[in-house]
Amino acid sequence: MSEESRSILTAILERVFPKTPDFFQMLMEQSIHVTRSVDRLVEFMETGDPEVGHTLKQDEHDADIIKVRNIHALNEAFSTPIDREDIYRAITDLDEVVNYCKTTYSEMAALELTPDHFMLDMAKLIREGAESLANGFAKLAKTPATAALDADAARKAERRVEKLYRRALPELLQGDDYINMFKRREIYRHLAYAADRMAACANTLHDIVVKIS
Repeated sequence: MSEESRSILTAILERVFPKTPDFFQMLMEQSIHVTRSVDRLVEFMETGDPEVGHTLKQDEHDADIIKVRNIHALNEAFSTPIDREDIYRAITDLDEVVNYCKTTYSEMAALELTPDHFMLDMAKLIREGAESLANGFAKLAKTPATAALDADAARKAERRVEKLYRRALPELLQGDDYINMFKRREIYRHLAYAADRMAACANTLHDIVVKIS
């Protein structure tokens, strides 16, 4: 076969059977972006620096770009190495964690709230879970079975956030500053929602491990 004929055949095959995107790499990159956002959330809770908080808005914008790119690749893919629904759930849940990080800062700024120790501790736990997710997604391509431990670690971090949330409420509801109570409770809820999305993504990661191991 001539070089020209081989090139034509290759072009035809690529059109009929397009190359499968590297979804393992894409999910790993997205999960790393999540850890970066949560790192900034922790830094804001430690310092109260609005400049740090403002970076979360850019992070959320960048996360949307990554999400759209990954979903587009999923929609266009002829085949996928793992279940399409699992990929979609992972993409959207990872994005939601970043969304809640940004919403947490935005509402704190709007309500003129300064961070407290409960917010900081919850943010640190979310960071632990996000780092576990990033470690797990990084293992899917070569050692998927080991990613189950990372999924478990992320779920444990979410349960610790939930316990901290329940512990924060009774302390918050002491006294008669009801406006402050209402404001801070909203922020605690946003952090709890971020942890919930993190746990949902951990469940998806575990489902993927079970199916491909």
